[in-house]
Amino acid sequence: MTSKIMAILKKQKRVILYCAALMPIILTSGCADLNYTQNPNFYYINSEKNFSKIGKVVIVELDNMSAYPQISTDVTKSLFQAVQKMQAFSLEVIAKNDPKWKSLQLKSSNDKYDINQLYAIRKTLKCDAIIVGTITNYSPYPHMSIGIRLKLIDLADGKLLWAVEQVWDTADNNTEYRIKKYFKRKMRPDSAALEEHKLINVSPIKFVKFITYEIAETLKFVK
Repeated sequence: MTSKIMAILKKQKRVILYCAALMPIILTSGCADLNYTQNPNFYYINSEKNFSKIGKVVIVELDNMSAYPQISTDVTKSLFQAVQKMQAFSLEVIAKNDPKWKSLQLKSSNDKYDINQLYAIRKTLKCDAIIVGTITNYSPYPHMSIGIRLKLIDLADGKLLWAVEQVWDTADNNTEYRIKKYFKRKMRPDSAALEEHKLINVSPIKFVKFITYEIAETLKFVK
């Protein structure tokens, strides 16, 4: 009888060890989706600043380092729409060829503005802060990718309030997953709409909407 009990216990031990060996595989496969997240380090928020004092923000048309002139207009427009939905502050857009912006005679959005320039921008645009930035690269094929650098500058003292720097590439599995998740959540709940995320590989406009959505989401705690 004792030998039978020992045999049963040994068999149970083998089963337990087998299940324990499988557990990491099960957990990894079951939680794979959790690994597909946006890099939390792609944006910065100045926690020492009081955002409630920022009433109006002007988005300046983005600089463009790519070979595609239209992309700066498309991204700027989409960024305005996405950030506006966050209702963090009053928002306007100004083009680089706008007479008001040209009158300021600023060389680049990458420059650090001095106190006189900050005052001139604030007085001319009648705002508390500006969003300036650059499209660092853009490629529509063989797969779409875009690099964007943005910063929100307090015109009262020139300090950085918020910044974003990231490259989105549809060839990246993480990015592809987030794109699919975005369109499933945003589109109509019918099968045709749920397949719209496949158009991301051929539709720059949809790709840009996804990117600016992710950018705007970083401002959701700014109220």
